[in-house]
Amino acid sequence: MTKQTLKVVKIGGNVINNEEALFSFLKDFADLDGPKILVHGGGRKATEVSSAMGLEPKMINGRRVTDEATVEVVTMVYAGLLNKKIVAQLQKNNCNALGLSGADANCILAHKRIVKDVDYGFAGDVDAINSEIIDVLLQNNVTPVFCAITHDKNGQLLNTNADTIASEVAIGMSELYNTELNFVFELKGVLESINDKDSVITEINSEKYKQLIAAGIIADGMLPKMHNCFNALEEGVSKVKIGDASLVKKSTKLYTTLSL
Repeated sequence: MTKQTLKVVKIGGNVINNEEALFSFLKDFADLDGPKILVHGGGRKATEVSSAMGLEPKMINGRRVTDEATVEVVTMVYAGLLNKKIVAQLQKNNCNALGLSGADANCILAHKRIVKDVDYGFAGDVDAINSEIIDVLLQNNVTPVFCAITHDKNGQLLNTNADTIASEVAIGMSELYNTELNFVFELKGVLESINDKDSVITEINSEKYKQLIAAGIIADGMLPKMHNCFNALEEGVSKVKIGDASLVKKSTKLYTTLSL
């Protein structure tokens, strides 16, 4: 029997920080046919709330250090404010969504990142996806909306990279569906030149990926994102695309498609 296609869409970057852009995207996402899952970050809002509470965010190599106070803030922002705002907008657009953290229904199990060179605190690395319970939601026409919070089954909430969650959810659901993973951010795709927003590299395979890294075209924050993309393909995800908010529109033509 042919598997149904499931779209896993991760939204981040300036799209999630701009309310007008976010609400426009959510309307388009709600219009997508078939089963779908949304994953969102929200680091900038977490930083704003932390600062307003008198907590100075700690960053190392561009990554947030999650101490006990920060776990509380990111849980409030990701699983609370942003998640419910997104769910409410999807309901407005007739998409029956359910906001979730990894702890809800034991959907995403993780462990505290093992300390090597840097201790990132309560940062989580994903161990398992509960594909059966997620499928129950999808089969009942409910769209899961995951924030970037997981748990360790011992009562500890963990701050987990949203790109990684999207990738792992797509991998975990690939036994049941043909999973398509879409990364949505402020750029139209992977760019040949950062100064030319239209210089989108439309197709990248694993060989070209290595060449782009060697040339310094893929660097910095794009490296972990691309690592998640290719890991997803290697682990059974059917298709990976990177682009701006128009990626979920049927009419969009400019984006990056990744393949092995």
